[in-house]
Amino acid sequence: MSRHRRPRRPARPLLRGLFAATVLIAGLVALVTSATSPAGAVAGAPVPVVAERGTERTAAPPVRVRAPAIGVDSTLVRLGTDAIGALVPPADFARAGWFAAGTAPGDVGPAVIAGHVDSTDGAAVFFRLGDLAAGDEVLVDREDGTTARFAVTSVDRYPKSDFPTEAVYGPTPRAELRLITCGGDFDRSARSYEDNVVVFARLT
Repeated sequence: MSRHRRPRRPARPLLRGLFAATVLIAGLVALVTSATSPAGAVAGAPVPVVAERGTERTAAPPVRVRAPAIGVDSTLVRLGTDAIGALVPPADFARAGWFAAGTAPGDVGPAVIAGHVDSTDGAAVFFRLGDLAAGDEVLVDREDGTTARFAVTSVDRYPKSDFPTEAVYGPTPRAELRLITCGGDFDRSARSYEDNVVVFARLT
């Protein structure tokens, strides 16, 4: 299982004590591999510094993500960081996770949901993520019983050495969603997939 190191926040106070709605570039971070599963089986996106948010969070936290076109229906765990600032991926390969220090789905900015593509036992929650196409619907159910509906705008694959940090985490003028997992060829010597699959979607 991979963990993604997150650089420290800038030494400045957070506006109203809240996390940022957007995330700024802070450089790419190497992934650390666990011996319990193939490296890169989890989403391999680096997590940069969290910036100050300009408005208060209004959307309720997400509890489930659904993508009917590829058969995804998963409850969500909250993804946090460990003692060294590495993002801790979902322990259950069948569940996706929401980066809880970022934007809530439905608020302005890029909400990020990540999940494993596979494990030593086979396909994981986001195994078919790359099969989504523009126009497909992604639904995010929230704690208050509401559902945020997103439409896929693009599905792209990037080398992990050239992850599009700004495009994924940078400011957006509307509510958007990013779904991330690993993809491409599996490098057995590095025990890691070479690429990331990123789904971009907008609130409808």
